[in-house]
Parts: sequence; structure tokens; C-alpha cells
Amino acid sequence: MAAPTRLGPNNPAAPGAPPTANNELKRSLGRFDLIAMGVGTIVGAGIFVTTGVAAATKAGPAIVLSFVLAGLICVLVALCYSELAAMTPFSGSAYTYTRATMGETPAFLVGWNLLLEYAVAAAAVAIGWSGLFGAALHSLFGVTLPHAISAGPSDGGVLNLPAVLITAAIVAILVFDVKVTAVVVKTLVAVTIGVLVLVIAVGGPHIEPGRWSPFLPFGVNGIAAGAALAFFAYLGFDIVATSAEETRRPARDLPWAIIGSVVVATALYVAVSAVLTGVAPYESLDNAAPVATALAAIGAGWIGKVILVASVVALTKGLLMLFYGQTRLIFAMSRDGMLPPVLCRTSSRGVPVRTGLVLGVIIAVVAGLLPIATVAELVNIGALFAFVTVAIGVVVLRRTAADRHRPFRVPFMPVVPIAAVAGCAWLATTFEALTWLRFAVWSAVGAAVYFGYGRGHSVAAPTKGRA
Repeated sequence: MAAPTRLGPNNPAAPGAPPTANNELKRSLGRFDLIAMGVGTIVGAGIFVTTGVAAATKAGPAIVLSFVLAGLICVLVALCYSELAAMTPFSGSAYTYTRATMGETPAFLVGWNLLLEYAVAAAAVAIGWSGLFGAALHSLFGVTLPHAISAGPSDGGVLNLPAVLITAAIVAILVFDVKVTAVVVKTLVAVTIGVLVLVIAVGGPHIEPGRWSPFLPFGVNGIAAGAALAFFAYLGFDIVATSAEETRRPARDLPWAIIGSVVVATALYVAVSAVLTGVAPYESLDNAAPVATALAAIGAGWIGKVILVASVVALTKGLLMLFYGQTRLIFAMSRDGMLPPVLCRTSSRGVPVRTGLVLGVIIAVVAGLLPIATVAELVNIGALFAFVTVAIGVVVLRRTAADRHRPFRVPFMPVVPIAAVAGCAWLATTFEALTWLRFAVWSAVGAAVYFGYGRGHSVAAPTKGRA
């Protein structure tokens, strides 16, 4: 295993290869840009779907506690992220932190699993966007897209054209300028939150407390099962950490944004799930549009069209942030020699254009031609692996670099990181054996890539070991 990156006054956990004119990102983002990016990823279409499905199949009305539990665990992890992000203001998030605290080999495995997490999630979201876009066209304008251009070959079509087109549009935004990305995200977040406030305002007065009884129809274990399913929604703060190298004042703003985005998103999820289970029987929410179903039960069916449009908006910003996070992760791994160096070249605007284009082609092919089955657990297990590694990394770094300046410090050490690890481990016990098998296979493939390419090409490798 390669030694961890040494920290010191002249080496603030920098990436293996120092930034240069053609592989350096531009610092353009402020605190509210970052919070919008985090909330924009967490509060995606999942709030319009996951809340109802998790209530109907996992937790019942106790889904509000599931979101509180998931949010609490994420706050513990976010505190750990905040300490390392403030100390290590470079792209790569959990990958970069693991490299600085535990060394190159575990860092590559963390990055490798995050790549799968982002890629599978992005492809799934693009396909979901296509379905919702088609439904919105039909509902609002009576237009039905031909099946041949709205589904892949495995589903009886030829090409899922809307999925390909939204992927191309997202890439076009990303390769232009990060400031443009931030403006688009803030606009879409404002629209989404506005619709959620409308849902709460319309449904709140119609809540019948009797619908919350029994509160625990699936037992206490249902709370954990609901939290594990809901965890899929909480990947956004990892993307905030990934933006560290593009943040103007990372030491000050990253902790605020990472923790703030989790808190804001948790409050929205709890409020919406309380309204849904309070105005309609939780059993009725197991469908693709639970918010519309619940509001139709109180005679507010008109809002269904609004929710449909809001879902398209939410998926758009969610997809944008998944692409953003993955391009920055690939950029960081490439700059360290873990992946081909061509992927860390930046444009004159400080944007990794080639990475965005390559990723866009891959996701467009997958989303346009292949069906994507249920992927939430596979995505979640990769995220939990990264979260556990970051929490452990905080403890390790407190011992190996105790004198290092920390603009933000995790409180109540080592209770917070230990609790974060325990919480993640608890949620991981709810995954099926097949999910663990897939995780193991993907990790084995990653190990082969690392020992076959990354180790020899790493900027930390001896000169004689490089290709």
C-alpha cells in the first residue's frame, strides 16, 4: 500500500500531481452556490417518489423517523467531511481524503466505487427523466412520443432519444463554465422548493392524525429499512465536497454548505412525508406519483400536473449534479495518475471538457440503449463505503497530523466519527446478499485496474515503475 500523502505547512494534502495551468480548476463558487448544489442533488425527484414508496413498503407513517435517522447519520458523516474538506480544498472528495489519510490503494477503491455510484445513478436518472418528460408532454399537451424513440431495444424501442438529448444538454452546460452550472442549479432548486412549499401548504390543513396510527406497522426495523432506502437521496453533500477546488473560500464555506444542505434537505423530506402519510393511507402511496396520489385524495388533483413538471425539473438538476460530481472525481483521479492523464486537461475556463464529453458519450449510450433496473441499493453501498472511510480518516489524521491547522474541527471526538461508522454499518445490514456480491465483484475489478494501470502510472510511483 502506498503511504498516505504527508501533510505539512507546505503540503496541505494536495493532490499527487500539483495543479498546473492546464489541469487546474477555477475557483468561482460561493457558499450559497454550494448549498444550492447540495440541496439540488439531495432534493431531487426522489422526494416526489421515494417518500411515498418508502412509506408504503418499508416504514409506514414512521417514514418521518426514517428520514430523521438518515439525516442524522448523514450529519455525522458531513461533520467528518467538513473537517477534511476545509483542510484539503481539492477535487475528489472521499477519494482525495482517503489518499491523504490512508494511502493510495484504499483511495483508489473508494474512488472506483464512487465512479460506479455516480455512473449508475446518472444513467438511471436519465432514463427516469425520459419517462417523466414523456408523461408531462402527454398530460399537458396531449402529445405521445413514439415508442421507437422513447425506449431502448430491450424495451421494444430503438433508441431512448429523450435520455440521449438530456444527457447532451447536461454536458453542454457542464463544459461551458462552472458559474453557468451554479446559476442553472440555483434556478432549478428555487422552482423545486417552491413546489414543495406548495405541497406542504395545500396538504397541511388536511392532515388527519388518525392516519398516523398504527405509526409503526413494519416495526422498529422498518425505520432502519426506510432510512436505508432514503439514503439514496443523500448523496448530494459528497458532490459539494467534490467542488472544493472550485470554491473561493473553501475553509469557511465548505463546512457550512456540506452540513447546511443535509439539514435543509432533511427538513423538506420530513415535512413532505408527514403530509403524505397524514392526508392519505400510507398503503396507497406505493406508485410512481405518490405526491399526486395523496393530494388527489383531498380534492387537489390539479396539482398533479404541477408535480409532474416539478419532477422533470428535479431530475434535470439531479442529473446535472451527478455529472458534475463524476467529472470532478475523474479529474482528480486522472491528475494523480490513477486514470489516463488526458482526462485531467482543463480548458481556458478551468473546466475538464474532455472528461465531460467522454462521460456524456458513455452515459448517453447506456441510457439510450439499455434498461436500468433497481439500482438504489448498489448506489447506496458504494456511498456507505466512502462515508465509512472518510469517518475513519478523520480519526487517523488526528493521530498522524495532530498539529495540522484545522479551519473546522469535528466536535466530540472520537464519538462523532465512531457514531457515523456505526450508523452506516447499521444501514448496510439491510442490503441483500446480491448487493454485497455485486459490490465485491466491482471492487475486485477496481483492484485489477489499480494494480494493472494505476499503481504503475501514479504520480507517487517510482520513476522506474511508470509507463
